[in-house]
Amino acid sequence: MRSLFLALVASLALALPAAAQDAAPPVPVATVQIGLAAVIAENAAAIAKPSRQSIGPVIAALGQAGEGAPDFLQAWADKKLGARKADGAIFRVTKTADGYALADPATGADRGTAAKAEIAEIKPNAGVRGLIASALIQFQLSDPDPKQRLAALTTLARDSAAEHLAPLAASIDAETDPAIKAQKERLLGLLTIRFGTTPAARIAAIESFGADLGLDFRAALNPILATSRQVFDAAPTGNVAALLTPGKPGFSEAEAYDLLVDQGLAPKRLSPADLRAALEAHLENGAVGGVPVAELDDPAKREAAYAALEAAGRVPAGATPAEVTAAVAAHRFADIFAEPDPAVTEAAKAALQSVSLKVSAMQGADLTLDALSLASIYFLAAIGLAITFGVMRVINMAHGEFITMGAYTGYVVQQFISDYTISIVVALPLAFAVTFAAGVAMERLVIRHLARRPLETLLATFGISIALQQLFKNIFGTQARPLTAPEWLDGAWVLNDIVSISYIRIAIFVLALAFLGLFLLVMKRTRLGLEVRAVTQNPSMAASMGINPDRITMLTFGLGSGIAGIAGVAIGLFAKVTSELGADYIVQSFMTVVVGGVGNIWGTLAGATLVGGLQKGIEALNPANTLAAQTWMILFIIIFIQFRPRGIIALRGRAAGD
Repeated sequence: MRSLFLALVASLALALPAAAQDAAPPVPVATVQIGLAAVIAENAAAIAKPSRQSIGPVIAALGQAGEGAPDFLQAWADKKLGARKADGAIFRVTKTADGYALADPATGADRGTAAKAEIAEIKPNAGVRGLIASALIQFQLSDPDPKQRLAALTTLARDSAAEHLAPLAASIDAETDPAIKAQKERLLGLLTIRFGTTPAARIAAIESFGADLGLDFRAALNPILATSRQVFDAAPTGNVAALLTPGKPGFSEAEAYDLLVDQGLAPKRLSPADLRAALEAHLENGAVGGVPVAELDDPAKREAAYAALEAAGRVPAGATPAEVTAAVAAHRFADIFAEPDPAVTEAAKAALQSVSLKVSAMQGADLTLDALSLASIYFLAAIGLAITFGVMRVINMAHGEFITMGAYTGYVVQQFISDYTISIVVALPLAFAVTFAAGVAMERLVIRHLARRPLETLLATFGISIALQQLFKNIFGTQARPLTAPEWLDGAWVLNDIVSISYIRIAIFVLALAFLGLFLLVMKRTRLGLEVRAVTQNPSMAASMGINPDRITMLTFGLGSGIAGIAGVAIGLFAKVTSELGADYIVQSFMTVVVGGVGNIWGTLAGATLVGGLQKGIEALNPANTLAAQTWMILFIIIFIQFRPRGIIALRGRAAGD
């Protein structure tokens, strides 16, 4: 019996494991995801359908997920992710002919392929891409590619937050490029001003900039000094910028009461028209609000009647003048800084005052550069006119058209020579030659026949001016023609955010100085110059000494016209080349010659400086109306020549009496 029982137990022991195996299959071991893969899997739904309002925490978690995070975020921003419709799994996707090639979102490892219908492309909008770009900054700041680091700094300067301080500071020590390192240090200072954790750190950052003129520094200071106008029942609290007294300049009682109304502390003001309409609408049995109609001619009674109606709920709440005055008197008003720490606002205020003084000085320097630049243009345009007027006493109204002729010469040269540098080098002497020949022809055919007849000469040259303008229109049309400057003249010399001057203006300034030197050399060191000076001072005596005045006047007129042609090439590099180009400068040219002193190169230089400086100074006072600036300038010059009819530097000797 015992042996039978033992056999039965053994049979059961052998049968139970087999039954268990038949009842339940083995449980597979699940793959545990960690790091970036885990974050992606946990937030797959949010990644597939991102919203700018809610995706911020997911992007932050991805940014801290470790290795592979930058590549995943970049792929997301580049719209190179997809979600499998069957289970929502995220993959990096690449379009193929049959569908998509799939890659692991965290590692980039191959994950096979999928049909187009199985994958939904993930396309974040611009707002989400902006958040992704901000998260990528911490990685891009230390990217091996300098372009990536510069791009990160640009993004950070445009859209920064307090969380960017730490990664920016951490990237500075390892930065190998000195220029990028300087940018990082500057940006760190700007972010510390805005987001520094302690007032001491922010104040130190402000003081480290000194009187820096950068717009970014001033942009960082301005929010600290921003104020809001607030109302208080008692003494103002917070970081007070200024206490306000209603009724004083800059803050009227009406503004004070409007502030109370805006903040819900008082009812709207009751206007006389509203008061009258309300009283008329509630006239009952010869009275309004218990006040007889006969007594309503008294303002106090009218206010009492309205108050009774208001208490009865028959009219909306409205403040009478007496109530307005009482409400304003019961409150205190102040401008309060948005920045709560007074020490930070004091540091920002001191820095901004220092910057403002330096800005004013730099604006003066920039205005001076602009004036010198304009003066050099007027000098180039007027020097030829000064020569012809000084020697021949001829008012050449066609002088502006010689400037236009020089500009069109430069345009024609560039049609045949594509290299802009070579074309300008060729155009300058060619413009001189063309306009010199035109000037000589004009002198031989017209001017010499009208000698000592200034009125007829003026009319003749004015007619030639109109004819040349029409000729230019017939040849070149009415459209502006391009005279392109070489690439090395593009851009501007920038000293700081305030002071700058274009390279073209610098080149014109140098050209004006070169012509001044060349003119002095010709006039002082050559026989032609000696003869010109002799004819200028006393033509009759010069003729008796064997000098041919007729030849000298011809060469002088040609020389003046040739210089005008060179001025046209220079002016055409920055102005529109049209048939009216010279007409825009003829008035200023005459003013320059008259103010400076007829027949004197130093007078022309002084006149150009005065006219250019005066015009820029008046424009600075009224920048919205440049026409008014020219009007005031002409009025000033009219007054000036009343006291200095011979100009700043007048001729001496016999020539002064002609």
